[in-house]
Amino acid sequence: MRIAVFGATGMAGAAIVSESIARGHQVIAASRQPSTTASDDDRLAVRAVDVAEPEAVGPVLAEADAAVLTIRLAPGEEHRLAALTRGVLDVAGRHGTRALIVGGSAPLRSPSRPDRLLIDDPEHVPEAWKRIARASLDQYHACQEHPYTGWVYLSPPAVFEPGERSGSYLRGTTTLLTDAHGVSRITAPDFAIAVLDELENPGDDQHFTVAQHPAS
Repeated sequence: MRIAVFGATGMAGAAIVSESIARGHQVIAASRQPSTTASDDDRLAVRAVDVAEPEAVGPVLAEADAAVLTIRLAPGEEHRLAALTRGVLDVAGRHGTRALIVGGSAPLRSPSRPDRLLIDDPEHVPEAWKRIARASLDQYHACQEHPYTGWVYLSPPAVFEPGERSGSYLRGTTTLLTDAHGVSRITAPDFAIAVLDELENPGDDQHFTVAQHPAS
């Protein structure tokens, strides 16, 4: 499979690129400021791409069987996330390229209050995080409202961090996953496993979430 990763230099993107290559896929690692470190792996192509420019995104998606959008914006720019995602889906739709959107946890249901979205539960989303959470919820709604349906939205758990690759994870649907102590977390390498599992064997859920396996 040829996989395009937008936001390839970020924590999630870099882990997804590594996992993809380890599984033998061809990867287009796209970002605004790509790594200048040379790679002799012929499965990896590095591209300078700004997702705000459809004319730059188009040629990448034309080459790809699937794309992963994992971008994070600078503080104060979060409100642009929905429009940027909508633009990528516009281009993906024209090329018929499957898109996996690495979003936020705000669209998930609260594990303690199933009647509430996570963004409305101060136990999980304090006021200081509301602006970022709102951006991810708007991003999810942009996906839902888009005429192209070849996308899937992956909400990370509450804590997404660097760490070791345990090789396992839990998969859920639209409710935040927590362990017995109420902790919701995953490391970037294990998150990348979930992304590749979905790309290789798509599930039935258009919105899903993951978390670290309790035994990890």
